[in-house]
Order: sequence, then C-alpha cells, then structure tokens
Amino acid sequence: MLIANWMSKNVVTAGEDTSIMQASAMMKQKDIRFLPVVDSHKKLVGVVTDRDLKAAAPSKATSLDVFELNYLLSNVKVTEIMTRDIVTVKEGETIELAAVLMLDNKISGLPVVDDPGHVIGVITQCDIFRAFIGVTGADKDGAQFAFSLDDRPGSLKEVADELRAHGARIVSVLTHYPSEGEKYRDVYFRIRRVEKDRLDEMKAALGAKFRLLNVVEDFISEAKRRKKR
Repeated sequence: MLIANWMSKNVVTAGEDTSIMQASAMMKQKDIRFLPVVDSHKKLVGVVTDRDLKAAAPSKATSLDVFELNYLLSNVKVTEIMTRDIVTVKEGETIELAAVLMLDNKISGLPVVDDPGHVIGVITQCDIFRAFIGVTGADKDGAQFAFSLDDRPGSLKEVADELRAHGARIVSVLTHYPSEGEKYRDVYFRIRRVEKDRLDEMKAALGAKFRLLNVVEDFISEAKRRKKR
C-alpha cells in the first residue's frame, strides 16, 4: 500500500518566521498534532509538535501577566523549538514502512517529501488506521477465523478452499509469526457476516480439520452506535 494513496495532501505548514503563538493557533484550528516548517523555497527544515509547544510554554507558576506572556510567545519563533533531525518518507514508499518508522521513533506522523525536499503531504497514525481498516474490511460486519497453520506452501489455500466450500466470502487474510524460527504461523481469515447456524457449521468443520484458535464475530454496525458512558 503506497503512502501516496493514503497521505493527506492538503498540508498545513509554518514558515521560519512563524511564532509559536501563531503555530499553536494553526494547530488548534486545523486539529493537527505536528506542523512541518519550511524555508522560503518551501523545503522542509524542521517539524514542530504539540509537545514542543507545551514544553516551550511558560509555567503556570510564572509571574508574567497575560500581556507579557502574549508578547513573549509572539516573539519566539518555531525555529527555536522545532526538531531539525527529521524522519521523512516518500510517496512511493509503503504505509507499512511509515508505521514502523512512527513506532520506532515514537511519533504520530511523518512529512512526505519529494526528491528536492519539498513537503507534498503528511502521513499520520489516523491515516495508518484508515488504511488498515480499509484493507482488512474491518469496517463491515463479519467474522474472523484464527488458525495456527503449518508454515508450508499451500496451507492457506487449504483453509480458504474449505471456507469457500461452506459458502464463506473471504474479505481479507492476515498472517503473523509468533516468534522467529517457528514452524507454524497464525493466520486470520475475515469473512462476510453469515447466519449463526452457518457460522456454527463452519466452526465445527474447520475445527475438525485445522488448528482453529478462535472465531470472533464483529458487529461493527452495532459497535458504532455505542455511546460513551
């Protein structure tokens, strides 16, 4: 899955002369957590995050009054607090790579740049979630069958054929190796929602032929109606 197909292209950026007060207002207005900083040639020179802004804000115990605070915040530029050692990605790279980089660097988003270094987009955790939901079909009612299968050619096909033989419509297949060197792998088949009787038949038939770990029904349409308590 290419970053180009999932990134946000309407990028909000800050100039090098943007104050931290202006940056804070921009981030609140656009509801974003980080802001790429570009030079006069629109090339990326840094990134300022909501954490940077909070760290730069005066303590609540300060003796400055509101006018002095506003003056201070309007005169400190983002270049004084931004991160210059930036992790970036290209639009031709994958969102899987973007996810790994975000996790390794403990960040919530990445600027997407072209070869000259211009910012052409951003990819965020929300974009990763959106891609994951889209590719797995997790936003639709269905059921997930989890198996522990031999790590050999044809093992996935055998399960897929059995599911199809029972009238299942396969939406997605995901695999996971619990640990390196394992002779087995966990495989997750997501299917379209079926009636309970048919689902019970599938559980019995597949459980008799394969190492069936669990079967979970997802009623997404109902979950979306849940209210916060």
